[in-house]
Amino acid sequence: MLVAVVGDVHGRFFRVEEWVEELEKNLGEPVAVVLAVGDIETFATPDDHRRKSTKRNMPAEFAAYARGERTMRREFVFVGGNNEDFEDLERFPHGGELVAGVRYLGRAGVRTVHGLRVAFLSGIYAPTRFDRPRIAATSAESSKQAGYFRQADVDVVRAVPSADMLILHEWPRGIAGRESAVARAGARGIRQRHWPQVGNPHAAAVVSGLRPRWVLCGHLHVPHAATLRWDDGRVTRVACLDQAARPDGGFLWMRWEGSAVRAVGWGTSGEVEWKPGMPWDERQTASRIRVEPRERRGSSMSPTMGEEDPEGDDSHDHPPSVPPSAADPEEL
Repeated sequence: MLVAVVGDVHGRFFRVEEWVEELEKNLGEPVAVVLAVGDIETFATPDDHRRKSTKRNMPAEFAAYARGERTMRREFVFVGGNNEDFEDLERFPHGGELVAGVRYLGRAGVRTVHGLRVAFLSGIYAPTRFDRPRIAATSAESSKQAGYFRQADVDVVRAVPSADMLILHEWPRGIAGRESAVARAGARGIRQRHWPQVGNPHAAAVVSGLRPRWVLCGHLHVPHAATLRWDDGRVTRVACLDQAARPDGGFLWMRWEGSAVRAVGWGTSGEVEWKPGMPWDERQTASRIRVEPRERRGSSMSPTMGEEDPEGDDSHDHPPSVPPSAADPEEL
């Protein structure tokens, strides 16, 4: 079974469908399902008042599916990020189909997707919100806090006994060391010494407890591959994806046979870049990291868009010296 994985979509549905079609053509087989790691942005218009002002220059192509003008060719299944139409997702706390072929998994839990046990945790960690009661996203104001998971959400996914894969939005902490490719490159403007603290500890605890075969995540808009080896002999491979700006770092495919992955590739070419027995680490992703020239980076943390993606991006307005989980969550 061929499974496609896409990074933060930010409204770019048409592009994702083009990538899926190109991959199918190159591999000569259909994609069974597309999995997305959050920040989908199922808004009807680009300038929706509930959308962050920094995102209103980006596409809002979901409207074509909501109005019935287009139908998703392949099932699209996603977790929530911190940039979503939370008022709409409020209808589906335990997941549901937004339109034909587009399914939200819910806030936290486990589902069976095309025969695979998929555990998931939507949103990101905000220290100031983690222990507070969740407020229903019924207005623009209450939606601001809807992208942050709570202790109750973490408890739900930590209670999952087993899963083939885990889908997160935010990185788990501890998967990129100080000498990793992302740290040496200064990706997202984060200083090298801070990379061991990038990500959040609660996602890391979920990974450590569940120990799935694969973990998929996004949020940082930086491609990264890592392997975690556990004391019981189990192995977890982590794939962090870039945003859906270009396919070489923001699009991944996996060939599953039963509950095992037999081949993985980046982009749409169909070239196999991992199979059992091969290492899964930053050798697969180092060349895919995009780093903004220092003179353009300024004091905020943002990946380079350059000529390849004029839509821009500033999903992480952190100062470069501050690890993402330590920054003010209201600025994300």
